[in-house]
Amino acid sequence: MEKPETPGYIVRHFSDVVPTPCPCGSSVRIFTSDDTPEASFHVTRITDSRRHYHKNTTEFYYILSGHGVLEIGDDSVELRPGLGILIKKGVPHRGSGDFEAIIVPVPAFDPEDEYLVD
Repeated sequence: MEKPETPGYIVRHFSDVVPTPCPCGSSVRIFTSDDTPEASFHVTRITDSRRHYHKNTTEFYYILSGHGVLEIGDDSVELRPGLGILIKKGVPHRGSGDFEAIIVPVPAFDPEDEYLVD
């Protein structure tokens, strides 16, 4: 039996990824669209992000540490560790405070699908 060229999985450590500046703050993009088109996996530090939305992307947030506020549409959500948030495509949002979150964009994050709102 022939061995497959790839093992069908990827293992990557947080410390092996260079942080990327983004409108949200600084993001360690552990898995990206280069790995799979289905989803990305980012650990993002947010202190004061710019209001933006995505036409084609739904985002799942899981707050790891810190506190802040996530403005979603016309609402504000007080953030604390352990909180999960789903932001549907097309909904403007921004974070403020000082917190770290796992963000899972579905499909995989595409910088062309990030639209800033004044």
